Amino acid sequence: MFLRSRSRLRTAVIAAAVGAGVLTAASPAAAAPLAGTRAYLVITAPGATAGAVQAVASNSGTVWTTYDAIGVVVAHSGASDFATRMRAVSGVQKVGATRTSDVPAEAANPPVPSAPSQASPATSEPVRTDMAQIGADRAWAVNKGSSSVTVGVLDTGVDDLHDDLKDNFDAANSASCAYGKLDTRVGSWRDTGTHGTHVAGTVAAAKNGRGVVGVAPGVKIASVRIAENPSGLFFPENTICAMVFSGDRGFEVTNNSYYTDPWLFNCPDNADQDAILEGVKRAVAYAEGKGVLHVAAAGNENYNLASKTRDTTSPNDSTPVQRNVTNSCLSMPTEAPGVVSVSSITSSNGKSSFSNYGTDKVHVAAPGDSVYSTVPGGRYGSKSGTSMASPHVAGVAALLKSVNPAATPADLRALLAAQADDLSCTDSRCSGTTAKNNFFGEGRVDAFAAVDTGTPGGGTSFENTADVAIPDAGAAVTSPITVSGIPGNAPAMLKVDVNIVHTYRGDLVIDLVAPDGTTFRLKNSGSDSTDNVIETYTVDASGEVSNGTWKLQVRDVARLDTGYVNSWRMTF
Repeated sequence: MFLRSRSRLRTAVIAAAVGAGVLTAASPAAAAPLAGTRAYLVITAPGATAGAVQAVASNSGTVWTTYDAIGVVVAHSGASDFATRMRAVSGVQKVGATRTSDVPAEAANPPVPSAPSQASPATSEPVRTDMAQIGADRAWAVNKGSSSVTVGVLDTGVDDLHDDLKDNFDAANSASCAYGKLDTRVGSWRDTGTHGTHVAGTVAAAKNGRGVVGVAPGVKIASVRIAENPSGLFFPENTICAMVFSGDRGFEVTNNSYYTDPWLFNCPDNADQDAILEGVKRAVAYAEGKGVLHVAAAGNENYNLASKTRDTTSPNDSTPVQRNVTNSCLSMPTEAPGVVSVSSITSSNGKSSFSNYGTDKVHVAAPGDSVYSTVPGGRYGSKSGTSMASPHVAGVAALLKSVNPAATPADLRALLAAQADDLSCTDSRCSGTTAKNNFFGEGRVDAFAAVDTGTPGGGTSFENTADVAIPDAGAAVTSPITVSGIPGNAPAMLKVDVNIVHTYRGDLVIDLVAPDGTTFRLKNSGSDSTDNVIETYTVDASGEVSNGTWKLQVRDVARLDTGYVNSWRMTF
């Protein structure tokens, strides 16, 4: 289920064979499942599924797919005693039904989602509040992310034809795992709703002067659709398929803005849910073992995940019942070991009203209120939820991997935590310290810190982050930086990072002014109608003494459009 739907938020928010763990896809089966057919996970020791595969057929079942490397068989059966009989088979460790409803008819021949018609491309690309809040706008001037880094969006699918996504979309590594079997047909990965496309834009919408910019606009996006259609649910076998695929295809990061249906929390004292816990945990660990960092939304019930008592929403594929739960009951994949769990914050850095929380359950936080991003058909829209917060973190993780290509998932988790900006508690339910608490974990992720080494090129950086208004068709304004402690003259390749928010960048003339008054032209005015100047310039300042007050000088030479200097930096 989309995490925005967990709390009923309605915001603008064949067989596959795994030998050594590698998925291979064949055409979907032709025969629709009979009424009463349910799906099951049969768990064995890793590498030892052969006996269970044989036993499935002799116990009134059929093998749907097998993941031998992690010891998971997905089986279908209409026999009411299938699980009981399979639990008695030698070598079988756990067996559990993955749903309380029948396997849908669509599983036999899943329709490929149609390619939506595309709207005309946007004509501007303003810096969004959520991006500025985590320093992404400043990060873009340093490093937009590497095209060798791929973020897997495990969701409802992605519109790969969207103007802001198509240049970063990796079709060769996209697929569908809906209904629990890998489907690599062209277009199988496309969005059956809007959720996954929105998530993808937050991660890596292109910086192309049109629409929106993602946290890491230089990285690649792959879509692994796991939502079934028309139910929109994300069943365990779908999650397992997607996690194994992510590992086998070498994704660096996955984003998981959902929970594994039909149970909000899976409890180990229930045989079905215990098998789900085991199967999903193994798939998550398998992918991490292949170098994948998983990021997931914490959920939207405004629930303390460290103090579970009751669940009234499960199972959500049939008739929910009220049940007591304990902290041993886990939301998957959010609470699986190694997964980075993300809570949602408002634009004023408070906990979003819907966001789940919990000591050592939430690891970091990111904006999730009214996030504006891509939706299918070349369009844009706003959504709210921890589903929207999580892709901000996935994007920052992708930037970290771009800067630190040898980093392991454990390294990336540590860097996300260490670089996060501390956030104070905002109400009486919050416990812990400013450095780490149950609302925000280690704090709000910092995209700029992810790419700012502090000493790029072996040098030292000086920065001014104070806003300076630029008058419309008025006099030039300046923003000063005082440099000290740098012996001798400035370098022949002085790096000047400029971040100016303006509604018509062609109006602007930008100069760097040295301490002795010498000016270096960075940008002339022109007819460029796009928004903002977020650029890195290189200046030969070797004839100037380093120490002293340098100035960024900006003049708006035409009328009607306005803006301000957001920040600028020099690196010696």
